[in-house]
Amino acid sequence: MNMKANIPERLNLESMSISKNNKEKLKSLFPSIFTETINENGEFVQNIDFEKLKAELGSFSDTYESRREHYGMDWPGKKDCMKLIQEPSLATLKPCMEESVNFDETKNLFIEGDNLEVLKLLQKSYYGKIKMIYIDPPYNTGKEFIYPDKYSESLDTYLAYAGLVDDEGKKFSTNTPNEGRFHTKWLNMMYPRLYLARNLLKDDGVIFISIDDNEMKNLRELCDEIFGEENFVVDIIWHKKYAASNDAKGIPPMHDNILVYQKSGLFNRFLLPRTEKQDSLYKYDDNDGREKWRPDNLTVKTVSESYIFEIENPDTGVKFLPAKGRCWLTNKETIDKWIEEGRVFFGKEGRGAPQLKRYLKEVQQGIVPTSYWSYQEVGHTDNARKELKRLFQGNAPFDNPKPTGLLKRVLQISSKDEDIILDFFSGSCTTAHAVLDLNNEDNSNLNFIMVQLPEPCDEKSEAYKSGFKTIADIGKERIRRVIRKIETEQETTTDQLSLPSAEEKDQKNLDLGFKVFKLNKSNFKVWDQLSSDISEEELLNAIQKHLFNMDEDASQEDILYEILLKSGLMLSDKVERLTLANKTVFSIAEGSLLVCLEDDISHQLIEAVAEFKPKQFICLDRGFHGNDQLKANAMQTFSAINQDRDKTDRIIFRTV
Repeated sequence: MNMKANIPERLNLESMSISKNNKEKLKSLFPSIFTETINENGEFVQNIDFEKLKAELGSFSDTYESRREHYGMDWPGKKDCMKLIQEPSLATLKPCMEESVNFDETKNLFIEGDNLEVLKLLQKSYYGKIKMIYIDPPYNTGKEFIYPDKYSESLDTYLAYAGLVDDEGKKFSTNTPNEGRFHTKWLNMMYPRLYLARNLLKDDGVIFISIDDNEMKNLRELCDEIFGEENFVVDIIWHKKYAASNDAKGIPPMHDNILVYQKSGLFNRFLLPRTEKQDSLYKYDDNDGREKWRPDNLTVKTVSESYIFEIENPDTGVKFLPAKGRCWLTNKETIDKWIEEGRVFFGKEGRGAPQLKRYLKEVQQGIVPTSYWSYQEVGHTDNARKELKRLFQGNAPFDNPKPTGLLKRVLQISSKDEDIILDFFSGSCTTAHAVLDLNNEDNSNLNFIMVQLPEPCDEKSEAYKSGFKTIADIGKERIRRVIRKIETEQETTTDQLSLPSAEEKDQKNLDLGFKVFKLNKSNFKVWDQLSSDISEEELLNAIQKHLFNMDEDASQEDILYEILLKSGLMLSDKVERLTLANKTVFSIAEGSLLVCLEDDISHQLIEAVAEFKPKQFICLDRGFHGNDQLKANAMQTFSAINQDRDKTDRIIFRTV
């Protein structure tokens, strides 16, 4: 009898293993390079035969292998970065309903925590699902918080830093120019975050990164390595200031760079909306059903002898030749056809040189974006401060925010309805502000994920005096105020106009909310690897600890959202409460996952869940109270259903 068949899977409480995921991709391409060996514990393990891999890739020559020179970017600590990337996280994201807006309805997220840990936790749920990432990381001017002093203590450092556990001297370090490792520390901070961010992008996804001259060169090389040099899209110049400071020394910079990289060649940029000024040029209408038009030149500079001929106005008989050094736009046959269709304009009196009627509805319905963004188009730093000042009705509580116009431009050329936008250096949450405004303006339905470290505000700052203890607090309050502003505008519009139609209500069904989550340690105690010489008493203590493996202070919502996160479901998926066999069961993503957090699991509950036929069912292991027979019966119930279902559609039964 196969004993494993009667034991449900245990939910993996770690974040996605980057190393394992990469090996699986490699195995799908080159299955022959994997070999099985037996380790010292007598277990079968798979290893990669790199000689076979080289053969598969056609690399038979070792002529240059012994050479030490190679092209690429290197710095002290790069190997540690790779170890850090592959180290899974055991943390969780705890829901914070009291700080959220419309928690049960919204798909927008604000996550408070160290973005490295958060990016690891998002790997299972959001792998390949983010359309656009915008980040405004530290420019490395010497004052910003960078990362924990010790890689291995990332979560512990964050918890101490955020005041969630006793401080043991762990802290986030600042990066100052007089340190020998000035650039190195910045690279060590950025590399793992960009690596993990790339995983989250869709195949047609794109990342925009704001930077200045301090780390522009290094960032470009870093992105070439992570995203591939061939996936560089453009270096955008944002003219961020309209005037230099009077006390500026040397040659003051007036711009920032925004580096753009695509995940793959599948990315297609969108056109920018046409402006009222551009459309106002189309002011003529012949009332012939073709709508508005403007006169356009019918000649070109590149001369072709076959395109030089007389054009006659059929109404007046007046004939025209192109100006010297020019020719007509096309051949005589086409122009005669245009004249017949009324597409050629000979002036109000019919005696003017012929011009082409360019119809508005026939021109490209948008503007091709370029690599230079002026402050007149997208705003400047002063705009951004004033915008924040108006929203907070006083002093701007955040230094150097980006204008929403800049982020709207990024969104317009990269995203469309239902796309998910990620900003993991979210600061004052300009990105979230821009998403909400754009959704309101053009009936879009973009969703955002903001991630921000709860960096303390200086006690002497206006922000702190206004009651904001951290940068994360400013970001959350900004989103709340933008939501209230849009709601007020909607109420005013409704009062002034007649009641909207059903279709108009549908169009304005905006997502005006956001769920707040906070990084914290797992709600579950993870089974530690025990040494072979452990005493009987130590073993019994470990087993007893494992039987009650849950934080007793954790709420059902805390546990539920950790299960969602570790099961690969999105934090925005809708959660509903069901009653099955007199037990509360949570239904996630329209019944895709059922979760029961009751302390007593009954045969009747198992039967009810089986009848519901979810893709996954997860319950507490302690709910079986050590009744192995009940657990085996549950497995047999699900196995019986799975026999009649397609392999990809079987019920997965897990305990935690």
